Amino acid sequence: MEIWNTIRDSSGLQWMIVLILGLLFGSFLNVVIYRLPRMLMHQWKEDCQNFLNETQELHFEKINLWGPRSHCPHCQALIKAWQNIPVLSFILQKGRCANCQVKISYRYPLIELLSTFVLFGIVWVYGFTLPGLAFGVLSLGLIALTFIDLDEEILPDNLTLPLLWLGLLCSLNGAFISPRDAILGASVGYMSLWIIAHLYQLLRHKDGIGQGDYKLLALLGAWMGWQALPFIVLLSSIIGAIAGLSLIALHRHSFQKPLPFGPYLCLSGFITLILPEWMQWFYAWIGL
Repeated sequence: MEIWNTIRDSSGLQWMIVLILGLLFGSFLNVVIYRLPRMLMHQWKEDCQNFLNETQELHFEKINLWGPRSHCPHCQALIKAWQNIPVLSFILQKGRCANCQVKISYRYPLIELLSTFVLFGIVWVYGFTLPGLAFGVLSLGLIALTFIDLDEEILPDNLTLPLLWLGLLCSLNGAFISPRDAILGASVGYMSLWIIAHLYQLLRHKDGIGQGDYKLLALLGAWMGWQALPFIVLLSSIIGAIAGLSLIALHRHSFQKPLPFGPYLCLSGFITLILPEWMQWFYAWIGL
């Protein structure tokens, strides 16, 4: 308790801890974003093979979130500990592999910095409190879901369901919402998109919303309550429309190709977390 009280009483120490944790968690998120979809794909292939009673051996690298060690995808050289320091190693190596000099994607340090800024935002609003800790975990999960959906157009149950249940459990002590609001939020979040998706399928005879989006909105409802859902859906629709039209204008996308909706739900959920007054202004504006 003395250590915890010292941290709470020292703002400089707080921000230093947030900086270090943000960079470290951001580095781990890079691993999750890259490896989790591949782990799931390997598992799906094995499940299909077992279901079909096929005996052909599948050839792919066995990976999990903890191993094997990270390596350069071009030359396969193992990344040493000093080459894996978040952001700093990228700068010192001038954005290139230390072994083969192939360029390293800027996305790795950007995700590390994004995770840090996100945690700064959470601590700025909620401080070093239990709600702040819980919302920090949620925000890091939303970052992982955002980039996985952008890359693979999937929202893995391995992330959405644990976060959904964690939101429901956190509501038991009433730290930020009541259990009633959390349960209603999860139920209304899931059912609202489920109904919209099925109506769209009946009218257009094709899928318009993925099942992962149902669970993601249920997740946000479990953490923020059913009252936040209209604002989150409206804000995510506006952001998605602006992003889609911008990509089309820049010839980076077409009307025929669907855009993943998960990243805009994640962004809207995070905005609602750190700027709850925006939601209050919106409801006051429409007279609620």
